[in-house]
Amino acid sequence: MSTHNIVFSTLMGILFLSACSTDIFNQTEGNMPSKDDILSIKQGMSQEKVRTILGSPSAISSLDHRTWIYMNSTMKKMAFLEPEELDRNIVVIEFDFDGKVKKMLQLNKENGKNITISKDETPVMGTDETFMEKYFGGVGYMPIEATKENNGL
Repeated sequence: MSTHNIVFSTLMGILFLSACSTDIFNQTEGNMPSKDDILSIKQGMSQEKVRTILGSPSAISSLDHRTWIYMNSTMKKMAFLEPEELDRNIVVIEFDFDGKVKKMLQLNKENGKNITISKDETPVMGTDETFMEKYFGGVGYMPIEATKENNGL
């Protein structure tokens, strides 16, 4: 083996090993107002006043638009390993029909719930191909030409 090949192999080995990162870093994501701002929210406050104090929520309930959620989490990440959640904070503010604060709830990692995402799929009727369509569907297929009768379809 030549000296050139040994040097090249050694450099490639060092490059390969240096690509395996052992850096550990924490990453915080989300919009969490300060504790003083959260404590200043009182029952009966308007949505505009809450938005002025806390800022825009991280999420708004899509079902009734009366529930605002402020949340953040801190994740520990290392190279290619699965991230680990270190901390989670959630503030849920419910408004009544008049847009006034009805209830406020604070959750963290210990008293919150972990929700597993379902992998189930809802079948759509009419999308299953028959054996003949699957294997012989393209045989003799002639696309429909656009005409005045079928509105260009």
